[in-house]
Amino acid sequence: MRKTWLLALPLLFLLAACGSASSGAPPAHHHTRKLAAHSGGAASGTATVATRTVTVGGTSVDALTTPSGMTLYYFTPDSATKVTCSGACAQVWPPLLLGSGQPVAPSGLGGTLAAVRGQNGLQVMYNGHPLYTFSGDKGPGQANGQGLQGKWYVATVGMAANGGQSSSGSSSSGY
Repeated sequence: MRKTWLLALPLLFLLAACGSASSGAPPAHHHTRKLAAHSGGAASGTATVATRTVTVGGTSVDALTTPSGMTLYYFTPDSATKVTCSGACAQVWPPLLLGSGQPVAPSGLGGTLAAVRGQNGLQVMYNGHPLYTFSGDKGPGQANGQGLQGKWYVATVGMAANGGQSSSGSSSSGY
């Protein structure tokens, strides 16, 4: 019994870190920057955000993804000026960081694509929500992070700005 408890400690630490709105460090100075959406043709930079239909709670939704098809999520404690998932949380939920070059979005994305500077670096946001991938998604199109801890949701095309949740409120538990 004691051996089982010791094996569970690292998982409990990660769960606690992801559920916390603070990393214990003083807040970093945040800056936001709007990014231009690409309207078609050849891009001269890195495609930061793409879209793909994924199944969330039995419903097909148009989700934001990385260019390789990995589903993007948002964390409800975050805001357009404050990123709260960093440190151990960001290891489970890797932030979508802005790389070098001109960022682009798919044609017709709508909404506002921007970036916020925080503890993770220059993090990409959509409609005021910093974006993350989930380490529990092992391939393109998976959405295993949907509803985890009641704070993580798939970022969908046209989702509401400033705290809106995705169209599906389904929940799953565990990692």
